[in-house]
Amino acid sequence: MIFNPEQCAIPDERMKPFIDPEEIWRHLQENKATPERVREIIAKAIGKNRLTLAETAVLINADDPALIEEIKQGARTLKEKVYGNRIVLFAPLYIGNKCTNNCTYCGFRASNKDAKRMTLSDEEIVKEVEALEDNGQKRLILVYGEHPHYSPEYIAHTVNLVYSIKRGPGEIRRVNINAAPLDIEGFRTVKEAGIGTYQVFQETYHPEAYAWYHLGGKKKDYEFRLTSLDRAQEAGIDDVGIGALFGLYDWRFEVLGLVRHANHFEACYGVGPHTISFPRIQAASMLNMDGRYLVNDDEFVRLIAILRLAVPYTGLILTARETARVRKEVMRFGVSQIDGGTKLELGSYSDSKNQDQDLNKEQFKVNDDRSLNEIIDELIGEKYLPSFCTACYRLNRTGEHFMEFSVPGFIKRFCTPNAILTLAEYLEDYAPEETAKKGWEAIEENLQELGNSAQVQDIRNRLEKIKQGTRDLYY
Repeated sequence: MIFNPEQCAIPDERMKPFIDPEEIWRHLQENKATPERVREIIAKAIGKNRLTLAETAVLINADDPALIEEIKQGARTLKEKVYGNRIVLFAPLYIGNKCTNNCTYCGFRASNKDAKRMTLSDEEIVKEVEALEDNGQKRLILVYGEHPHYSPEYIAHTVNLVYSIKRGPGEIRRVNINAAPLDIEGFRTVKEAGIGTYQVFQETYHPEAYAWYHLGGKKKDYEFRLTSLDRAQEAGIDDVGIGALFGLYDWRFEVLGLVRHANHFEACYGVGPHTISFPRIQAASMLNMDGRYLVNDDEFVRLIAILRLAVPYTGLILTARETARVRKEVMRFGVSQIDGGTKLELGSYSDSKNQDQDLNKEQFKVNDDRSLNEIIDELIGEKYLPSFCTACYRLNRTGEHFMEFSVPGFIKRFCTPNAILTLAEYLEDYAPEETAKKGWEAIEENLQELGNSAQVQDIRNRLEKIKQGTRDLYY
């Protein structure tokens, strides 16, 4: 199958499968890596141009340690050009773990009789969100098992509930979704609730491998899942997140699958995915895998750097599946979003007595269980700018509008000021004294780097308003 972007002018062609394993393997086999070609492709990416499958394959095939280091440095340079030094923070909130699927890598699998099933009541959701707000969280991703109970109407209800919960200066300004693929009408229902990004991860882009791991339930349908976010686009949700679960199949194939998916969106809808996630297999209740495709740390850093270069405008999400050590390393090479203070057991944010991990109550093991403030403190120490910004989504800088700003790199004009303002809110409302001191010093350093423009003076004026109690100021 040779991809023809012109087909996407026909709506019925948009939602047809677009992954051809032979095409992907052909790119991997035919596109050899020479130093000259690798450097040429890195230069193209640093110019904020997305890469083709063939160009990405060249980077994947670059096995020479010196060239791998050049790829990593190129990714670091590109990230700084597009996103500055900011790291966006969020937290996952598991709403329910009922599931009809039987995925061999997941603790929620239907055949796991040891899993403790529950769905948070409205009262429990309120308690969880209040606990998250008390820690300073402003951005959540709501996670649901794939079960008829979690209908589009139910998802919309929980989203509206979360947005309504206010505690002191706390509020949730951005609710993303990780849930089952929906039909077009279902996506429309969820969109009306004012969601942010809708995430559906393909897990593995290789059809045969997909069948190895998905043994029952609707998720067994590879093509229905593959085209799920096309249906979201048709429903008007132009802010979508894709991902692959690394460890299910050859990481090189999965990287090209993700790039193929991103290029498909841009060709068909004029907008790439807002985020790409790349979780690795972690311990889970009833985990049943042979481990032949597990990705080691060196490969993990490498694939993140390649993804950063391949899709310059797309946010890259790194979760608390990874250890603090790994997260600290790979953030340098392209990651723009991480979670902090993460708890996966349902109801655990508000239950201070229940803080020990129990794999029979969780989807997988969390390897970075530090508090939100501990992570913010480290980020500041590493010269990152922690951000809770949600401005783009509320000013309709999503979809094609987001591309207008982000592809040329103009998004930095908004990201740094908004990161400063949201960090200032956190420092005023939630940070311990020591973190607050370091945070305000970091804000001043970032203002100095912005120069003496009129915008910098306006930022300073807004910071004074924040100190006086005004909240939710943004550009």
